[in-house]
Amino acid sequence: MWYSRGVSHLDAPTATVAPLLRIQEVAADVGLTTRTIRYYEELGLLKPAARSEGSYRLFDADDLERLRFIKGLRDDAGFSLSEIGQLLEDEVARTRIRERFRSSADPVERRALIEDAIGRIDRQVGSLRQKIGRLEAMVSEAEARRVHLETHRAEIDAGLEPAPHTHEPPR
Repeated sequence: MWYSRGVSHLDAPTATVAPLLRIQEVAADVGLTTRTIRYYEELGLLKPAARSEGSYRLFDADDLERLRFIKGLRDDAGFSLSEIGQLLEDEVARTRIRERFRSSADPVERRALIEDAIGRIDRQVGSLRQKIGRLEAMVSEAEARRVHLETHRAEIDAGLEPAPHTHEPPR
């Protein structure tokens, strides 16, 4: 479910190296503007794989995957850029923790690493639960509006003048 940067194009065999793309190509492919991509870089959500001799940003397949992940969290799940940054940071930390855990034989260090990982997961779960709570409240409000409109429809269908209703202001 979560994004994690895969094998770098520099680590792949030369026969399968995907071409690096310029920002305009990436923007068209992912459906973002070049300005948005630069802003994500400024916020630290993205770091281009390389720079050309002319200092143009160059992106690899992992960068495109990361941008699609960010865009999905923002557009489809309604996460703020701050929340996305925290989720991405936690995923990078999770990878580091796993590597340190595997390379350590010290039980005290391994336990501390597990505690750190659990704390990060708990924060992710809390963030997701808050998002679910906000979405459930929005669904309830929409359902209440539907019931209100169905009441008006039933009154009209019964030949009655719809009774005046007091409308609560939106929250």
